Amino acid sequence: MLKDILNTNPHYFCIAIFILAFSAVVISIPSVIYTSLKYGLFDKNDLYRKTHKRNISRLGGLAIVGSFTVSILLFSAIINFKEANFLIASCIILSALGLKDDVYGTNTNTKFTLQIVVAFILVFFGAFRLTSLYGVLGIEDMAPLWGSLFSIALIIFLNNAFNLIDGIDGLAGSIGILTSLIFGVLFSWMGQVPYAFIAFALAGAIAGFLKYNWFPAKIFMGDTGALIIGLISAALAIKFIELNKFTAGSKPAFYSAPAIAVAILIVPIFDSLRVFTIRILKGRSPFKGDRNHIHHRLERLGLKPNWIVLCTAGFNLLLIAATIVLQNLGNFMLIFLIIGLCVMFSLLLAFGLYRKKSH
Repeated sequence: MLKDILNTNPHYFCIAIFILAFSAVVISIPSVIYTSLKYGLFDKNDLYRKTHKRNISRLGGLAIVGSFTVSILLFSAIINFKEANFLIASCIILSALGLKDDVYGTNTNTKFTLQIVVAFILVFFGAFRLTSLYGVLGIEDMAPLWGSLFSIALIIFLNNAFNLIDGIDGLAGSIGILTSLIFGVLFSWMGQVPYAFIAFALAGAIAGFLKYNWFPAKIFMGDTGALIIGLISAALAIKFIELNKFTAGSKPAFYSAPAIAVAILIVPIFDSLRVFTIRILKGRSPFKGDRNHIHHRLERLGLKPNWIVLCTAGFNLLLIAATIVLQNLGNFMLIFLIIGLCVMFSLLLAFGLYRKKSH
């Protein structure tokens, strides 16, 4: 019966998996908060970069991971989606790393080693691997080895990119919802139901968490949540690009798929590249945290957390819409325009901060 409904009305399942993931997180978060209060599991790391004054748990990511995992396992059994097993295995390993980091801290070598292991599982066992860059940087089809190495590097980068934007109440969660919902809608449009399920399960889990993370936050997602959102977003981006590849017998549902994926993920991508570049130019480690992210700069301009989130998500949504509308321009032109608009936005922020400081 369930398979019959799935074949005729797959959008009902997308709604159902969203509601299931959302409900599981909403129900479980109060218990996480209570446990954190009882055992003193609070956000005590990097206090020099924090703005909150209260003891707040960093374990919200556990609810996101648990809800996402249960939802995917239930629905993947219905559609016999074996790739989900590798995605779930990767999530479990990465969530264990995030949990240790949130509670006790983890050294950089351990972090990167486990992230490489997780990316290896996804790429070589789950087939979440890019085979072409569609002319971006002058690169077309890639040999399996180079495509695999590039995919591993991309997954690790996006893992950490979402972690870097998690500095304002509701920001990483809102961008995570926007990313997963857009991918979910696009996969549904393409008829790729399994990947739509993954996207909507993640969106539902983050939406349930955001109820408690919206300013003023009662709980944070921590590394556990941010790493998982980055991991799944990277996997969805890779599959979206690959499923829209030109083949001899068919045309893609969306042209310029790499550019669309970049537009969807532009907030963590651009912010991470920007802060890494600035830190390196100043002779500092690119992994040494500071308060120079875009959300910090908006905060210094006087915007409240809610407005920072709305401003950032709104800009992200405009770029996504523009890229989809202009998809026939090609990947190189679209990515150039996306990066150019982001640079202009960053320069406007710098000008605004300069004027505020001079007055």
